[in-house]
Amino acid sequence: MPIATFAVVGHPNKGKSSIVSTLAHDDSVAISSQSGTTTRSTRYQVKTRHSGFQLIDTPGFQRPGKVLRWLQQHADSASRRRQAVAEFVADAGCRQEFPEEVDLLTPIVEGAAILYVVDGSRPYGTEYELEMEILRWTGQPSMALINPIENESHINDWTNALGQFFKTVRVFNPYRARIEEQSALLETFSHLNPEWGDGLRQAIADLALQREQQRKNSALILARLVDDLCNYQFCQKVIDETQARTVEPALQLQYRHWIRMREEQAVKELLANFAHYQTPIKMEDLKLPPDLFDCDKWYAWGLNKKQLLSAAALTGAVAGAGVDLAVAGHTFMLGALCGGLFGLTGAWLGSDKLANRRLLGLPMGGYQACYGPVRHRNFPYVVIGRFLYLYRQISQLNHADRQTLKLSASDFQQQVANLENSQQKALHRACTRLVKQKPVDDLDQLLLALFA
Repeated sequence: MPIATFAVVGHPNKGKSSIVSTLAHDDSVAISSQSGTTTRSTRYQVKTRHSGFQLIDTPGFQRPGKVLRWLQQHADSASRRRQAVAEFVADAGCRQEFPEEVDLLTPIVEGAAILYVVDGSRPYGTEYELEMEILRWTGQPSMALINPIENESHINDWTNALGQFFKTVRVFNPYRARIEEQSALLETFSHLNPEWGDGLRQAIADLALQREQQRKNSALILARLVDDLCNYQFCQKVIDETQARTVEPALQLQYRHWIRMREEQAVKELLANFAHYQTPIKMEDLKLPPDLFDCDKWYAWGLNKKQLLSAAALTGAVAGAGVDLAVAGHTFMLGALCGGLFGLTGAWLGSDKLANRRLLGLPMGGYQACYGPVRHRNFPYVVIGRFLYLYRQISQLNHADRQTLKLSASDFQQQVANLENSQQKALHRACTRLVKQKPVDDLDQLLLALFA
């Protein structure tokens, strides 16, 4: 099956590399706002399960006027134009005088289709006609892509001009194009060369299956994360209860550090799941809420108070919502950090004992002071809500977009409300078991509904 190959060409600094990065799902492609970042043609193999295609990132045209004059001197009729381009690429003198043009035209002479890229936020100019005329001389299948780098002010002018040189003209923003738009573009590519049709359609089908597998992998990453965070505690041997109180701040610090590192690990796994290896993250924004016990922010990230009560009703858990923190006769009290909640509903919504602080007697003498796990009913929902928010960003993040990822409150509460009643009930039962440090079978399958 022939492999479809596309040379991405055009004026310098018009977003060619960004388009290659997005379509190849490869964030290793060098991207810069400075002109001339791409100095040599580079091939990127896009391999799918049963097919694939190639994209070639090329340097920009530098001297199209001189190149076109050379070609005109070596072709006395239209029937000679394709051959003249091949002679230009093979000519030693041309390779020395016009290295960029030789480099970008070489893969086209070898059979690559043309993707001509322009900036729709800049005015159309007749100087671009020199480049388009050279590309027309190659006789290869071609398509024009209008990249609205800053805005869409001049798209209409570009569309009218490009339509005179290319049969197919598309507006394509490599930073914002969703996966459906990328697949649609590949479908259009399949019509450029009939020999590539079957291979490209198979590649599109493979990419859809890959997307579904990435969704399942994301649910599995989350299941492992929420299970780990809900079960974790940090312990240290101490001599007596007095020493336990002395080391308490250190225990708390170590506990919170581990929680942050575990969430950071999950974020990196999520990025790798979608092949984002160069995307920077502001890790200070990926901590759990301040002091880990900021209840107001918990109600923003997780469920609100009304939803928590609904969860209690669905699972029949309100009556038994009190939390017994006494272990071996010793309990460290956190104090009333979430005041204003009383009775059984208060115990469900925000117990004044948010995490265990325990002192356990050891068989050989001495004690073990422990901090954690978190016992607040909203905690697993908070972890899930934060992860889903980041999932939505990363799953829709194009590989050309290298901006720093940040985190803020999400609409997780609406996602839960949109679930079927049976799904909501299963989720609430799972979270109730998690805060009690009880295992949940097939947690990733249960969470998968939230990734729809």
